[in-house]
Amino acid sequence: MFKILVVDDETIIRRGIMLGVDWASMDCIVVGEAANGAEGLEAVRQYNPNIIITDVRMPHMDGIQMLTELRRQNCPASFILLTAYSDFEYARSALKLGAVDYLLKPFQTQELTGAVTRIRQKEKEQTILTPQNVLPLTKGDKSKYVLKALQYIADHYMDADISITSIASHLAVSESHLSHVFKKETSYTVIGYLTQYRMHMAMKLLTDHRYKVYEVAEMTGYRDLAYFGHMFKKTVGISPSEYRDRC
Repeated sequence: MFKILVVDDETIIRRGIMLGVDWASMDCIVVGEAANGAEGLEAVRQYNPNIIITDVRMPHMDGIQMLTELRRQNCPASFILLTAYSDFEYARSALKLGAVDYLLKPFQTQELTGAVTRIRQKEKEQTILTPQNVLPLTKGDKSKYVLKALQYIADHYMDADISITSIASHLAVSESHLSHVFKKETSYTVIGYLTQYRMHMAMKLLTDHRYKVYEVAEMTGYRDLAYFGHMFKKTVGISPSEYRDRC
C-alpha cells in the first residue's frame, strides 16, 4: 500500500485531500499531514511516504525548498505539487527536481487521482518491465529454463510470431513445464511477461519522436496497430500518442 503525505498551509484544502479522496480504492493510505515545508521534512522522516502532495507557496518553507532539501537527502518519494499561481518558473523548478505532476488550484479530484494513478503505474513499470528489474535475484534463484526464457524474450520481443510454443521449442522443453515453472518462479505467465516487456520497449521508443506510433508497434512485435494501442493503454493507462506527447 502506498503511503501519502499531504503538505498545505490551508487546513480546508489539506483535509479535503485527506478525506475527499477514496484512497483505499487506489491501494493508498494517508499517513500524515503538515502545514508547511519545515513540518513536511519532519513528517517525511517520521512516515517515509511514497507520495508527497504539497502546496508550492507556504510560510516558513515553501514546497520547492522542501523538495530541494529532500532531493539533497536522496528522498525517493514522488511529488505532486499544487499551486494557485500559474507560474512557469515554479513549474520548471519543480520538473527539474523530479516532480511528477503540477496541478493548478482549484483542481478537480480526478486530476489528483489521475496523477497518483500515473505514479503507481510508473512504479509498476519500473519493477516489471525488464528481466533485471523484474527478477533482481541471483542466478541460483531461478531455474535455467526461466533464465533462458527471459533472455529469449529480451532478444526476440520484436518478433510478431514469438509464442510460448516457439520459446519452449527453443529451450527444448514442453510448453506445460515452461508455463508451470515460469509462473511459479516469476508470478507471471510467459505471454504476460512478454507483453509487459514489449510495452516497456514501446515506451522507450515513443520518447524518440523520430518514430511514428505505427513504427513503434511494428518494432515491438505488433502487426495490428489498433491492438497495440489497446494493449498499451491497458498497461500504461494512456494511449501511445498521449504518452509520446507527455514525454
